[in-house]
Amino acid sequence: MNESNKAVVFRVGSEEYAFPIQYVISIEKMASTTPIPHLPEYVKGIVKVRGELIPVVDFENILYNRQIEINEGTRFIVLHTPEMSLGVLVKEAKEIVDIPSEKLKQIGLIAYQKTSYFTGVANLDKRLITVIDPLKLIQSLEGIREIQEYMKTHARSEQHS
Repeated sequence: MNESNKAVVFRVGSEEYAFPIQYVISIEKMASTTPIPHLPEYVKGIVKVRGELIPVVDFENILYNRQIEINEGTRFIVLHTPEMSLGVLVKEAKEIVDIPSEKLKQIGLIAYQKTSYFTGVANLDKRLITVIDPLKLIQSLEGIREIQEYMKTHARSEQHS
């Protein structure tokens, strides 16, 4: 692991979280999403970003079981993993920070299945930032396989039209 880890910091509720920068494609203003029926409650719908259709998930719903309030500061962070691309709806995307390895602490909750995507907590100048592994996040989401299948089928049918 390199001495410093760059991460995109964002806010959900009153807490700060971060995704490692290598997974972040872009940070977008909230666009209108196309709702898809029968998907889990945390899925807001799909949106087209740079020609690619991606599902958008409400991270506040995933973490706190409540709908995010959409306002001027609301953003979605476009993540790309080998499994799929995903838009993560957050209260605000704040900054890119360098997290020195010695400031990153593993947390005991990693064994807890519902939060297995929390990989550590960065303790930076009176700030606690929970670092999230996007791959583990995607794998932990209920119903995500169905969403992946839907996206694959939708992408194929779009290529043929």
